[in-house]
Amino acid sequence: MDLALFDFDGTISDRDSFLLFVRRVAGPARFTAGMAMLSPRIIAFLLGRHSNQALKEEVLTRFFRHWPVQRFQEQAEEFCREHIPAILRPGAVERIRWHRGRGDRIAVVSATPELILAPWCRGNGLELLATRLEVADGRLTGRIEGRNCRDREKVTRIRARYHLEEFDQVHAYGDTEGDRPMLALAHRPSFRPFR
Repeated sequence: MDLALFDFDGTISDRDSFLLFVRRVAGPARFTAGMAMLSPRIIAFLLGRHSNQALKEEVLTRFFRHWPVQRFQEQAEEFCREHIPAILRPGAVERIRWHRGRGDRIAVVSATPELILAPWCRGNGLELLATRLEVADGRLTGRIEGRNCRDREKVTRIRARYHLEEFDQVHAYGDTEGDRPMLALAHRPSFRPFR
């Protein structure tokens, strides 16, 4: 049996699902205003002076702090049902089917919050390793639990879940420099294969 590891944003999807989710939930006006308030931090991030994790936590805090987890999950269910199908890359969907037909284990490994992607992954029989959101008393705090699931953290999560030596081959699919460590684990790495 092989293991297939897929990044989500830009690999399975054709855009960033986290920001799309935030925009859909907040609405265009609130999203635009919120992102304008965060623009100094966004610029600092683009200049390499602000971490990806810190910026993501600031977005989460601005739009979702104190939200009941159940409300967030309901929004994620709707998002996965109504919006994710429109952003999927046909080649990625076909490749997932190919792996499923071979009986391979298939995992999505993503920086997008786990709560957002879980309904889609569950509905498609895919395992999921993704960024976990911190919850206190049933509500989102706006913080990430542990580390954002990107770059070397993807490798940490993969090694914690799977004994890679037990698989005949490991396939990995990614599209950014942040996926390079995950691709380096694979016997069969594919960079931007579905574009």
